[in-house]
Amino acid sequence: MTDPLLLDLSHTCHTRARTGVQRVARSLRAALGSGAVTITHDPHRRIWRTLEVWERANLDHPGGARGRGARWPLARRWQANLRRLFGAKAPPLPANAGVVVPEIFSPAVAAALPELFATTGGPRVAVFHDAIALRLPELTPAGTVARFPAYLQELLAFDGIAAVSADSRDALLEYWRWLGLSRTPPVRAIPLGTDFTPLPPARAPEVARDLPTVLCVGSIEGRKNHLALLEAAESLWARGHRFELRLIGLAQPATGAAALARIEELRAAGRPVRHDGPADDMTVAAAYAACTFTVYPSLAEGFGLPVLESVAHGKPCVCSSRGALGEAAAGGGCLTLSAVTATELAGGIGRLLAEPAALAELSAQARRRPIRTWRDHAAELTAWIAELRAARR
Repeated sequence: MTDPLLLDLSHTCHTRARTGVQRVARSLRAALGSGAVTITHDPHRRIWRTLEVWERANLDHPGGARGRGARWPLARRWQANLRRLFGAKAPPLPANAGVVVPEIFSPAVAAALPELFATTGGPRVAVFHDAIALRLPELTPAGTVARFPAYLQELLAFDGIAAVSADSRDALLEYWRWLGLSRTPPVRAIPLGTDFTPLPPARAPEVARDLPTVLCVGSIEGRKNHLALLEAAESLWARGHRFELRLIGLAQPATGAAALARIEELRAAGRPVRHDGPADDMTVAAAYAACTFTVYPSLAEGFGLPVLESVAHGKPCVCSSRGALGEAAAGGGCLTLSAVTATELAGGIGRLLAEPAALAELSAQARRRPIRTWRDHAAELTAWIAELRAARR
């Protein structure tokens, strides 16, 4: 009999947004399937419990929400408070279960984790995404920067940390060494995956062959470096290149305002730039299928899912050669840049627009490249959890 596994989605089950972390959480849930029981901390009942129907519906929603925060409808809050006041009990969680936390958990969830750990006897594993709040604090929301040191300390309560890339693993270990800690949980790099689902014929895109489309999928925020991308595109348009720049992603108000303003300036000037905002999974898949190639100008990532997604759709990606993005691009199908400045981005995009042979070669590499799936990621993660469980015994 397989040992039970609990998957904590306390934030993701209360939002329909599709940020990178939330995509990881949803995809891991799907890949684990019946091998995991999804749970949440209920702040109104003040308990850990399995999900209710409305929370599972949030997880199954195709996405496209314009807000990234967690939301409890008023009726659900009242219902939960009444249950607490009348002493309603939730079914107990399995006593020997392991726990996986794939989210960057909040202070409230952190405060509740000891209670969860006290009632479950299996290994406790947290997924670590990145240390960007430490590396690029000027391009990170102030609240995230302020919260991050406490979060990295709270990770010490786990039996293991599954980093999404070697770069993220090294960043976490470096921080703990800088703190002078002598005892820390083991940290293993377990790269993420992706799942490519062919579009049904009814949703097959119409490709405008006379105007190439350069696609960029990612939230509009400072570290994603959209300002440099927009300046690169403007320099190419000014030199006579003909292409549409299509952007898909939720805007981060604190650090993405300048990029949004620049998009509107370019649109007002008649430049072919399009910002769709957040989109559901089918729309994103259709955009990948319709584009000529993609660009991901981000300065730093924990993993870089859009790079892998682009290659999985057989579309080359222009991106950084550094850190986790370099890891994601290493398998082929990508044009990597030593720096993601406006000048370098313009050079990479311009090359693929002007050189059909180079574009065709990278496209062929992308189609040949073996793609790591979410099932691969889940299998490696559960195998490591089994190792940690055996070590406990």
